[in-house]
Amino acid sequence: MCLSIPSKVVEIDENNYATVDTLGVKRQVTLDLIPEPVYVGDYVLIHVGFAMNKISKEEAEESLRIYDEIAKQMREGEIDEDEGNVNYAT
Repeated sequence: MCLSIPSKVVEIDENNYATVDTLGVKRQVTLDLIPEPVYVGDYVLIHVGFAMNKISKEEAEESLRIYDEIAKQMREGEIDEDEGNVNYAT
């Protein structure tokens, strides 16, 4: 199973490569597989260096909120990080 975290496009060069920000980590990805125009400020889902889909700002923000909640629950021991199971004992 693959999990793709929304990444914000911060720069696009003349070769259709974008610099994206994924939770504070910047990386280069190609936009060649996305049929629609992508602009700085858009959100994309990436996989092994390729932007695969463009998503709305609202969808990206909701996904990031959910990831943040999962990370918080893992830090607090509510989710077992090895199995992903909820710990109801607390």
